[in-house]
Amino acid sequence: MVEKIIVHDRRFKLYLSEEKIQEQVRRVAAEVSRDLRDKDVVLCPVLTGSYMFFADLTRYLDFDPDIAFVRYSSYSGTQSTGQVKAILGFPEKCRGRHVVIVEDIVDSGISMEYMIQELSKLEPASISICTFFFKPGNFQKSFPINYIGMEIPNDFIVGYGLDYDGKGRTFKDIYTIDE
Repeated sequence: MVEKIIVHDRRFKLYLSEEKIQEQVRRVAAEVSRDLRDKDVVLCPVLTGSYMFFADLTRYLDFDPDIAFVRYSSYSGTQSTGQVKAILGFPEKCRGRHVVIVEDIVDSGISMEYMIQELSKLEPASISICTFFFKPGNFQKSFPINYIGMEIPNDFIVGYGLDYDGKGRTFKDIYTIDE
């Protein structure tokens, strides 16, 4: 475990170890399994940030869901632009099925609200939100988040799939800005 890292021009310090991350992933997977194991489920991980959480989550599930990757973007550097761009939208196979949007982090909720609106056009049986991180202090929307790994303050973090301008995703631990 590395205590400090540098990504681009910023210094980061350890915030959450791999062991603590995995404890929370196992807990969330147990909740998802309990609620959805007997349903026709499509998991939709949001690329690129959720890839590590998604991979770990699926290893701990006790059922075999269908998978459809999606990609939406609203960040530039350390800030949300407020504009959501669909790069790879929800596929037709989500129609009439129980869809779980798997995200790395729900911050303001702007991107997720946009994704929910887009997915709703396909008339899924249900929509659930599963995120590893949730920032309640920055959340501006009112939709429910069904599965939350951890609530965190409004700090910028990298690692475990989360990036700073494309870098820092591959660290197995989570780091926060050290200023």
